[in-house]
Amino acid sequence: MTGILRSIWGWLDDRTGLSELIGPIASHPVPRGSTWAYVFGSATLFAFLLQVVTGIALASAYVPSTNGAYESLLFITNQAPFGNLLRGLHNFGASAMIVLMGIHMIRTYLYAAYKFPREVNWLSGVVLFAVTLAMGFTGQLLRWDQDGLWSIFIATGMAGRMPGVGTQLAQFILGGGTVGASTLSRFFSFHVFFIPAIIFVFIAIHIGLVLRNGISEPPQMGQPVNPKTYRSWYHDLLKREGVPFWPDAAWRDVLFGIVVILVIFLLAWLIGPAPLGAPPDPTNLNASPRPDWYFLWLFAALALLPGWIETYVIVLGPVVIGAALILLPLLSNRGERHPLRRPWAIAIVLAVLVTIAPLWVLGSRSPWSPDFSTQPLTQASVGAISGPVAQGAQLFYDKGCQYCHQIDGQGGERGPDLSAVGERLSHNQLTVRILGGGNLMPAFADTLTPTEVDDLVAFLESRSRQPAP
Repeated sequence: MTGILRSIWGWLDDRTGLSELIGPIASHPVPRGSTWAYVFGSATLFAFLLQVVTGIALASAYVPSTNGAYESLLFITNQAPFGNLLRGLHNFGASAMIVLMGIHMIRTYLYAAYKFPREVNWLSGVVLFAVTLAMGFTGQLLRWDQDGLWSIFIATGMAGRMPGVGTQLAQFILGGGTVGASTLSRFFSFHVFFIPAIIFVFIAIHIGLVLRNGISEPPQMGQPVNPKTYRSWYHDLLKREGVPFWPDAAWRDVLFGIVVILVIFLLAWLIGPAPLGAPPDPTNLNASPRPDWYFLWLFAALALLPGWIETYVIVLGPVVIGAALILLPLLSNRGERHPLRRPWAIAIVLAVLVTIAPLWVLGSRSPWSPDFSTQPLTQASVGAISGPVAQGAQLFYDKGCQYCHQIDGQGGERGPDLSAVGERLSHNQLTVRILGGGNLMPAFADTLTPTEVDDLVAFLESRSRQPAP
């Protein structure tokens, strides 16, 4: 059997010259200390290749039209052979790709592997990270459910705030003046063709630069980078202590990549894909759209910002972050690499993580959003089965008050807790607030009859933590 395989390889290599292409990649020397900390870049590549395979399979059954997109996803999920598993693999593969790329960038930053002569390596990685996030965003719209539809409204609203080019940018994203078939077609094209093509190009550039400049050696304290002497020093290091990439270093990449694929498969098998929401309906204002988990922290930050500063953050935030990532290797391409000699680098990473983590938790809870899934108050909470109090409790739910206000732990968190509002506000104060509204609360003067107002006030007056006299 071995002889047959060798004959086949010899025939193929003679016709294609594969060994001349693969040989230098497999045999190029790397520093001996390249440990498990270096596996996250190649693991990201494994996750991307999984996305390509599962994406092609899903695209063969997906219908990129406003009339067929949602139904085709229902078909893939519920009827197509292994369709549910495929969607799960694609979903968790996207998450894995973003997590692994984030860890890879953090490792590169802490090890200062962006310094001479690897500045362009870092810049190509920044482009890959940006287009990977764009890949995740465009994929959310392709689900064409309520969350996907509203995500594009929010994105174009943010793009429209850009000074000078906001209107043109929003129309470019939408593919016209409003969300429709052209929008879905445009996002499908970007998600399936344009963005993957950019990723393939920059992966080739990134790997080519790694082969040219070499894998950065583990940083040592007291061993700063000097652009005048580094290349000769690195060449001598590889000559003295270098090992061939395959198999001395690559086995870790392969083993970790296989583990990543197995974990994604298990998650897809046991948990499944992200559930589809309700069919898209732009006229349904009772929607609380949320982005996918990797954008939840941004969702929370924008929700918590004061209105007057939101536009500045939306416009200037990406510019500042992008400029910082681009200028980093250009302004700091020499000096110490060890993290302990660069405490500010550790502090910046910790500050980013400590900032994002609580925002991510808040974004997953989104207490500022109405809770449209809340159920009517229980009879025990209402305290009556008939009369004005019971009728007021039903109005409290039917008119949407309970979406934003909690009573006895039931309801939304957007507005104040009204469990004991009868102790705080008088009959007249409650009536004025219901009819006139206030802050973010709508006025109900035109939508409630006098009898309904009386019933609602009676119910709210009964909300007290004190025992009734």
